[in-house]
Amino acid sequence: MSTALDVTDATFTDQVLNSEDTIMVDFWAEWCGPCRAVSPILDQIASEHSSKIKIVKLNVDDNPEIAMKYQITSIPAMKVFKGGEVVKTIIGAKPKPAIEADLAEFLA
Repeated sequence: MSTALDVTDATFTDQVLNSEDTIMVDFWAEWCGPCRAVSPILDQIASEHSSKIKIVKLNVDDNPEIAMKYQITSIPAMKVFKGGEVVKTIIGAKPKPAIEADLAEFLA
């Protein structure tokens, strides 16, 4: 089973921006209840759609540089990157069908 990997300020450029893959970054924090609620859903999506999209998690408390660069002001926030550019933003915890609907263009 594939689960979302952790990225940091130090590994973000290499693992996200320089990747050929479609990558969704989950911006989260330990203290955030909605973030904890959405985390297992993202792990399921990562596992079920591993050939189409990779999901990584960035803890905004531990990695403020990247969070600031992408103007993360509320969490959970999820940004889809393709070719180093943000191509989609999803804000807030949602049930799995809603997240999959938001990601439909990448999962097809």
